[in-house]
Amino acid sequence: MRVALEATALSISSGGLARYTSELSLALARCFPDDQFFLISDQPFAMPEGAPPNLLRGGAPRNAIERRWWLWGILREMSRLHADLIHGPDFAVPYIPRYPSVLTLHDLSPWMDEKWHHAADRVRGRTPLLLELGLATMIITPGESVRKQAIERFRLRPERVVAVPEAAASRFRPVPSLARPPRDYFLFVGTLEPRKNIPELVEAWREVRREFPIDLVLAGRRRADFPEVAPEPGLQILGEVPDQQLSELYSSALAFVYPSLYEGFGLPVLEAMQCGACVIASPAVKEVGGDAPLYASGIRELADAMRLVLTNREVAFQRRTESLARAAQFSWESTARTTYDVYQEARRRFAE
Repeated sequence: MRVALEATALSISSGGLARYTSELSLALARCFPDDQFFLISDQPFAMPEGAPPNLLRGGAPRNAIERRWWLWGILREMSRLHADLIHGPDFAVPYIPRYPSVLTLHDLSPWMDEKWHHAADRVRGRTPLLLELGLATMIITPGESVRKQAIERFRLRPERVVAVPEAAASRFRPVPSLARPPRDYFLFVGTLEPRKNIPELVEAWREVRREFPIDLVLAGRRRADFPEVAPEPGLQILGEVPDQQLSELYSSALAFVYPSLYEGFGLPVLEAMQCGACVIASPAVKEVGGDAPLYASGIRELADAMRLVLTNREVAFQRRTESLARAAQFSWESTARTTYDVYQEARRRFAE
């Protein structure tokens, strides 16, 4: 099979969409060496590091007509590549259904609260039409909760929607600390955006810091619609950090805290668990977290969970153990193989 994956998400330096596109394409190429996988986009993007020989860079628009990417350009590029199927990992597929297509619907956040996404007007308007008109042959969601939400909201046939869990990259592993950090810290990793509920996290940490000398570390790209976080003692704002440093941060944190208001999956939670971190999280990530995290909602519950981890290291140790066990249930190989099955189903359905 020759599969084209739309790779515009890779033009962004970080975030869940970029991680998904990169890790899925790598895993597909490794699991299916006899097939070819092409990353294509109308935007410049970096190829994933360590790409196998059968993961290739496809072309881009060649003229003004093809710059109308989702209408004409992507179809012409697929024709040049002799592709059998197109996968849109970022809420979209071509507007003209000439080929079998798979659309990944990561969550329903663009339609839940406009304040969560300042630049999602195109997704809000385009994706429902693609789904309701049946232009996507098959739809992938990262979990059952999003699958059920999508079926209900967009009136989809259940047999067209498949839940395919994601995974943490294999490079996220516990990193032995050669020296203890100068001060214990709670850690948040993710894009700094309204949905992640950072103000409540900071306020809960402030309450705890009045009693304990504990820092808060925020790591991740700040989106344009998220206000600057004012510096204060004990608050470290790192911005984007490389994955190797992320593994160290996850491993050394007293706890990873993820108070997001809504998630389709919650990939940073799984990365943290795979590094053996104790996790404090909102119930929005229960499907991926299982029984491993301490769940908390609101400033008071977050602060109480932080205090518990600070005062009862046995609890923290137990949660670390459960994190590793839970994370071991996910892998990108499994994700790739299930996704490949969806590709095959899309081809069968398109031929009917």
